[in-house]
Amino acid sequence: MKTWLKFIIAIALLILAAGVLVYIFVYNKPHKDYERASPDVELTAEELYMAFKSDREDAESLYNGKVLQLTGEVDDVEKVDDMVIAVFAFSEGFFGLEGVRCTMLENHHEKALSLQTGDSVTIKGFCAGFSDSDVIMEYCSFP
Repeated sequence: MKTWLKFIIAIALLILAAGVLVYIFVYNKPHKDYERASPDVELTAEELYMAFKSDREDAESLYNGKVLQLTGEVDDVEKVDDMVIAVFAFSEGFFGLEGVRCTMLENHHEKALSLQTGDSVTIKGFCAGFSDSDVIMEYCSFP
């Protein structure tokens, strides 16, 4: 067999092996279980919102990408398609209530929908950032 053919076959096998390894270790990587994760920070929903409103850069470095446990009084529970969002509101903006929006995990939808305005709750979730009006919390659950 010619050397250039051996070289092409070797390169093809290396690419195939790299593809298999990427699939196993990157694509197929298990996701973090936010429901069982320990909170990195515990604070009130109002403290979190005010931190982002007063100094966004500092708040992003402190809270973005971390599991937070928030306490506060729920102002609204929204059902959008197959999502349930608990809202802690602290101001009224152009598009409605502004504050902290917690997208609940599916197995916590029923409990979230049973919440009434003014109910005091504790919610744990992943801080995804600030949208200039709301702090976005994802993968939220009731601890």
